[in-house]
Amino acid sequence: MSGNRDWKREEEEEDENDQEIDETSYKAQKDAILVAIEVSDKMLEPPPPSDSKKADRDSAVQAALKCAYSLMEQRIISNPKDMMGILLFGTEKSKFHEDAGSGALGYPHCYLLTDLDVPAAEDVKALKALVEDDDDDDVLVPAKQTVSMANVLFCANQIFTTRAANFGSRRLFIVTDNDNPHSADKAARSAAAVRAKDLYDLGVTIDLFPISHGGSQFDLATFYDDILYRDPLAEANSMEVSVSKSGDGISLLSSLVSNINSKQTPKRSLFSNLPFEIAPGLQISVKGYNILHKQAPARTCYIWLDGQKPQIATGETTRLAEDSARTVDKVEFKKAYKFGGEYVYFTPDEQKSLKDFGSPVIRIIGFKPKKMIPIWASVKKSTFIFPSEEDYIGSTRVFTSLWQKLLKDDKVAIAWCIVRSNAQPIMAAIMPSKSQSDPTSATPFLPAGLWLYPLPFVDDLREIKPPGALSQSSDTLKTQMRTIVQQLQLPKAMFNPLKYPNPALQWHYKILQALALEEEVPEKAEDATLPKFKAIAKRAGGYFEDWASTLKGDAKDAVHSRATKREADDDDSRPTKRSRSVTADKPGGSIGVKELREAIDNGKIASFKVAQLKEIAESKGLGSGGRKADIIERIEQWVDENS
Repeated sequence: MSGNRDWKREEEEEDENDQEIDETSYKAQKDAILVAIEVSDKMLEPPPPSDSKKADRDSAVQAALKCAYSLMEQRIISNPKDMMGILLFGTEKSKFHEDAGSGALGYPHCYLLTDLDVPAAEDVKALKALVEDDDDDDVLVPAKQTVSMANVLFCANQIFTTRAANFGSRRLFIVTDNDNPHSADKAARSAAAVRAKDLYDLGVTIDLFPISHGGSQFDLATFYDDILYRDPLAEANSMEVSVSKSGDGISLLSSLVSNINSKQTPKRSLFSNLPFEIAPGLQISVKGYNILHKQAPARTCYIWLDGQKPQIATGETTRLAEDSARTVDKVEFKKAYKFGGEYVYFTPDEQKSLKDFGSPVIRIIGFKPKKMIPIWASVKKSTFIFPSEEDYIGSTRVFTSLWQKLLKDDKVAIAWCIVRSNAQPIMAAIMPSKSQSDPTSATPFLPAGLWLYPLPFVDDLREIKPPGALSQSSDTLKTQMRTIVQQLQLPKAMFNPLKYPNPALQWHYKILQALALEEEVPEKAEDATLPKFKAIAKRAGGYFEDWASTLKGDAKDAVHSRATKREADDDDSRPTKRSRSVTADKPGGSIGVKELREAIDNGKIASFKVAQLKEIAESKGLGSGGRKADIIERIEQWVDENS
């Protein structure tokens, strides 16, 4: 890949006033990791007893092996093509490649537990057995002699050379508690420095994960300052090497996992060295990265399960003629479009030309205030772009100037984008994001730079009919809900989606892992997105009850006011009509004496229904029993008495 090389800027081109953007996490490369763990008496000692539930229970070697096991599990899922190996040094036993023969004698007290390769299920099983079996043999027996660090580094050199010669990223992780392995041997210290320089020239990065015990301090200056070759740009961001402590109440395993995960491999680029035309005659080159991308289970192969053991199935596709079942060759195929009942045929070159809108480019065609981009204009996920010096020297300086200018003026650039060959063109807004260290940044977990924000075409828009006017909530409800929201805010009011893995995806991988390693299938999936109900109830439970009580009272008042308003509207909207006699379909309880007298005089009382007559009788305090004639007689008598 073209993105495997690191960009280095010439010293004379550097400007102290320029604000740089860190590319460390976004280069494209495959990774080869060799974890070297020291085995010594002190590393095998269990931590001091403690009453704390969070205190360490494992020795430093066990914690390092568990950390390597956790890292291997992550790599199989997140980076299935990356290599990983585990080298134990300081052991009484010695072991190198199985096919090395007598060459293993050249690396005494170095035990290659897992060879550098793409992790297989058998490698994971072997490492898990060593991690869980405390009585496991003589592999973890420390050597009685002093181990030569030059020998360890030369062994790592041979492993990388034979197993990952063409990898763009090769890293050696050293886990140790000894800050000065050759305190009295100057020649051994010098030899180790020479071997470390050989690894650096080979392109191997050495990362140190030191462990301290109790109140002891790990001093880098005594030995490892001559071993570690750190990137000057990365050095400016982080000058210190994180030290993990054993037995201080904080889990050593968690600390190691956190320190190793902080050195995750860079992500692969979506496109590389794409021309970025800022103005006519002014071009730089950029790379693009999908920082935000939804992960989903993807089938990479088919497995045949009918044999003695599962095997990867190799698929073959054969096309047959529908009428004669004859095998059809690829050269016999033609592609066509149906138009007007006829088939229009195109050659592959003609089809390719139909989709050709020009060479890949990002071309700025104008600038707009950022506030002119509405929130509904987001139709696809944005792509992060970063400068590349491979095609145009000085791209980083021009890119940074554009980024700073857009931030300063609060504007966006409108661009015509074709990100790959034969890709459909899009219109995009180039938006700047603030630095991660900026306290006003709304997304401190996203990198600082420029983003391609795809804009919709006219065909992408649709008419949205907003719903009718909604009833406004009371000020009391708003105030109470504001208090609830404040109580439930996360620290620093920031939400980092990277800390919450997709539970469905993790469950899928858990099932695959259980089947591959012949483990028991877990009963329940771990879901970090589930609310912490106890904490929510503790922090805001009382406020929720007050809000619900207020809402219930407001709802009753709203229903009552609507009913009153409806009655008033009915009275106001009833048209004035000429007075007429009562009808048989009018409710009986609402008929007055005057209307009954009119119905009796006109002889229409007999046309009333029995149910209505009973209702009239009950409303006047008369008996509703008997025949219709009896009810009418009682009503007529009551009208005579009250009129």
